[in-house]
Amino acid sequence: MARLKVKYTEEVAPALFKKFGYKSTMQIPKIDKVVVNVGCGEAKENPKVLDAVATDLGEITGQKAVITIAKKSVANFKLREGMPVGAKVTLRGDKMWEFLDRLFNVALPRVRDFRGISANAFDGRGNYALGIKEQLIFPEIEYDKIDKIRGMDVVICTTAQTDEEARELLTLVGAPFER
Repeated sequence: MARLKVKYTEEVAPALFKKFGYKSTMQIPKIDKVVVNVGCGEAKENPKVLDAVATDLGEITGQKAVITIAKKSVANFKLREGMPVGAKVTLRGDKMWEFLDRLFNVALPRVRDFRGISANAFDGRGNYALGIKEQLIFPEIEYDKIDKIRGMDVVICTTAQTDEEARELLTLVGAPFER
């Protein structure tokens, strides 16, 4: 079982239950899923770019990436509906816990001048979004094998009803929020 999952069940859930005074254990917020997304605008000129993006995402998350397509046509971006524009991976269960453990304890501390992640990136419904500027912070990616430095979005979806509950959940799990 994943290290963070054990920590959640043994320490975090009882602490949240006590702090917020829930009536049922089903009310305790938990992390539902993690979505890792890479938008790749240059894919419209060079479709091979998406293969590299999907390979990187697969190495980072341990799960095969899905190619995302444009929902609408945007003339200013020379984009037509149905064109491939990026890749994403949705993680649940043990893979999600393993990824969060590596993100919080290995990858984020490797960022230069890292002081913590912003505590203000909640959406009002208990979900947290985080932008990463380069995929090189993950130890699975070899510097010599990449063609271009790309960023990615990591969205942590929780069952929390408010941002305060979600912030407390992520803090107890070990998210390195800035002080």
